Amino acid sequence: MKIKLSIASILLFSSLANASWQDLAKGVIDEITTSKDTKTVENQEQNLSESTMISGLKQALEIAVNYSTKTLSQKDGYLNNALVKIPLPNNLDKAEGIIRKAGGDKIVDDLIKSMNDAASNAAIKTTDIFLKSINNLTINDAKNIVAGKENALTSYFKTSSYEELKKSITPIVKESIKSNQVATYYDTFNSFYQTNAKEYIQNTQIMNLAKNFNLDSYLPNDTKTLDEYITTKAIDGLFKMIEEKEKSIRENPVEQTTSLLKKIFG
Repeated sequence: MKIKLSIASILLFSSLANASWQDLAKGVIDEITTSKDTKTVENQEQNLSESTMISGLKQALEIAVNYSTKTLSQKDGYLNNALVKIPLPNNLDKAEGIIRKAGGDKIVDDLIKSMNDAASNAAIKTTDIFLKSINNLTINDAKNIVAGKENALTSYFKTSSYEELKKSITPIVKESIKSNQVATYYDTFNSFYQTNAKEYIQNTQIMNLAKNFNLDSYLPNDTKTLDEYITTKAIDGLFKMIEEKEKSIRENPVEQTTSLLKKIFG
């Protein structure tokens, strides 16, 4: 009986020892495999960053910028797009409501259309300015963008280049504002308010309330404020459409139309 137990014990010990060695060997093999896989991934990332990452991001930006400028430069590109439509500035909100109630809908609509048309006419002329601004992109920037959120490229671009872009684009928008006679429509808006809306206010029960709001303060003293407002809104609209296209490229394989885009975002 003792002999049988001893033999059984030896066999059990041998089995456990063998299992331990097998586990140890498997662990070593797994460690080696994992190490190789990690190095492979690191090498792939390095190769991607060195050979294609910046080129791919520039390509994505070029596609997004062209989409943005071409879309918004179409007839009523801003006006008929709820994402980027330029409304009257906040300081004209109250006056707009009064003018519409006084029968001046067309006056208001003409001014809003002229503002949006000015932005649309300027949009296509901004393409080269946008594309030049990507040249300062570094490898670290590129890695962060690729690994970032759905709008990481647009956010980086906007943060690093907004003021420079605004400075470059402002003359283009101002020229477009002149050619679209925004100032003329604004003068008509202001004149209608002065001659009709005030009379409307005085003939209604809201006269006292209107006086408390000091409606005259809602009209800017000149068109400089309006010019800057339209310029800012025009640029913001361009960035919004760039962001929409970037998101689409990241999420939709159909939008990854080149091998570079597939490597980076696929």
